[in-house]
Amino acid sequence: MNRFKMGFRHLLSASVALACVVGATSGHAQNYPAKPVTIVVPFAAGGTTDILARAVGAELSKSMGQQFIIDNRPGAGGNIGAQIVSRAAPDGYTLLMGTVGTHGINQSLYSKLPYDPVKDFAPVTVVAAVPNVLVLNAEFADKNKITDVKSLISYLKQNPGKTNMASSGNGTSIHLAGELFKTQTKTFMVHIPYRGSSPAITDLVGGQVQVMFDNLPSAMPFIKGGQLKALGVTSSKPSPALPQAAPISQTGGELANYEASSWFGILAPAGTPKPIVNQLQQEIAKALASPAVKEKLIAQGADPVGNTPEQFAAHIDSETKKWAKVVKDSGAKVD
Repeated sequence: MNRFKMGFRHLLSASVALACVVGATSGHAQNYPAKPVTIVVPFAAGGTTDILARAVGAELSKSMGQQFIIDNRPGAGGNIGAQIVSRAAPDGYTLLMGTVGTHGINQSLYSKLPYDPVKDFAPVTVVAAVPNVLVLNAEFADKNKITDVKSLISYLKQNPGKTNMASSGNGTSIHLAGELFKTQTKTFMVHIPYRGSSPAITDLVGGQVQVMFDNLPSAMPFIKGGQLKALGVTSSKPSPALPQAAPISQTGGELANYEASSWFGILAPAGTPKPIVNQLQQEIAKALASPAVKEKLIAQGADPVGNTPEQFAAHIDSETKKWAKVVKDSGAKVD
């Protein structure tokens, strides 16, 4: 009888403890957000990562009743911003606008990362998939009679090492898209990494660098304005936002299998309560499905997604494997 009572007391204590945890988690989710939320963007303001974060943040501020603040923390190919979020409290108040770089490429590119892309994060949802676009400084292209991908390859082979290729940072899909292009075409351009797309585009327009494989949304205004010449997109299919730029793979030959696109998604620190993660995913998906946001992103060349946390986790796994091969084949490495 005494053993029964002792066992019953232990069972009762465990049940009460479990109820407290569940109650606390549920209460946490029901009251969320009770204060402003920070979305860390691991690149400079003005680039595609920043554009998407601000579009999503503005909608979440409306639907969730608290301000979603964008905090730009550029540097090290997105690693600085990702590290900040990986060490933040898992309470839903610090989020990351992650990229294919921070969660698909960098662990293969860098000898050591200050965070674990899988263990340190709770995926929320992919916000958008975005093709990169091969763009040239318009004056440089006109001066050297570069009108398409084939004429660019011809110029590069005749002038090895005389062309500067900008990127938004070491390890980004923009960087790797260029490295893959160089490897497959057996050409050489000097890689100039920046702390985001915006400063890179500024120098590309100014002529300090000549070539870039930028994300389409951040390059689009300058393509439309005539400062940049678009030669092709890095996706396997044409982009409805820029139909005149055919997929680079259609060049054929050594580029027949060329494909190097980008994606962007919201992640929380590992350990963030599942109800909060689910709530964020549902609100973001709703925002991306709204006509105003959807039409805006599509017009800029982004394809809104809004998938589940589980689907996002599976996507990160498959992308990590894919880019590990790209990094190995290209020979790119950052210490």
